[in-house]
Amino acid sequence: MEPVEINAGAWYLRALRADALMDDRPALRDLGEADPDHVGRAAGDWTGDVRYTWAVCEPTTGELLAEVALRPDTGDVSARTRPGHDDAAEAAVEAVRRFATALDLGS
Repeated sequence: MEPVEINAGAWYLRALRADALMDDRPALRDLGEADPDHVGRAAGDWTGDVRYTWAVCEPTTGELLAEVALRPDTGDVSARTRPGHDDAAEAAVEAVRRFATALDLGS
């Protein structure tokens, strides 16, 4: 599957990025992600239908506030958040659960 953007109310979910326009790696380090290839691996996981990962973003700046992931084979949703942004992660988890239900993933 190609990455899908999701509107989660006050936040939006998009694929992780590390390019000239947007680099999520510094924010991911705040989440404890030390692997510099995490963004590349996440893109491959989308393509292979292994794991779908989203950056939960502040809509005006695109800043990553949290990361949410879905295992399409099980429907399991997980999240990790930067300090002070639990509300963004909670909204994103619910939006991703609706996404999984709509596509009948993990059934």
